[in-house]
Amino acid sequence: MAEEQYLTADGAAELRKELDYLLNVRRPELAQRLKEAIAQGDLSENADYSDAKEQQGFLEGRIQYLENLLRSATIIDDSNPDGTAPKTVIVGCEVTIVSEDEPPETYRIVGAAEADPRNGKISNESPLGSALLGRRKGDKVKVESPSGTWTVQIKSIKR
Repeated sequence: MAEEQYLTADGAAELRKELDYLLNVRRPELAQRLKEAIAQGDLSENADYSDAKEQQGFLEGRIQYLENLLRSATIIDDSNPDGTAPKTVIVGCEVTIVSEDEPPETYRIVGAAEADPRNGKISNESPLGSALLGRRKGDKVKVESPSGTWTVQIKSIKR
């Protein structure tokens, strides 16, 4: 059974936007390219046709992935109407951590589909993300990863 996928509301909106673009812009563009390549005649040695067919395969795969993900993912409500900080780390939280002799780092815990570590979004399935889940402000957390084990302390948790 597949592991449950999570998306923040912003992440789901971005993926819906991408899906709309693929369906309404890229798919018709590729269909036109294929039509033009077919009109050139002999398909056995037609590089334009081969390239367009290959791109079409990747495009249709991405469309299918996005449709399935958006249909089955759990959308995390990361709004904070009462303005209080969450008591424990959950998917959708922004967590600031410190480790020995390092400046504080802030990450947003997101589902794997929208993880982007370079922009501060880490997956709930990553070693750090999974170690932080369920922990509280002030907790010292041991993180085990392929590159070794280290300890961080949670300085703050926000929505």
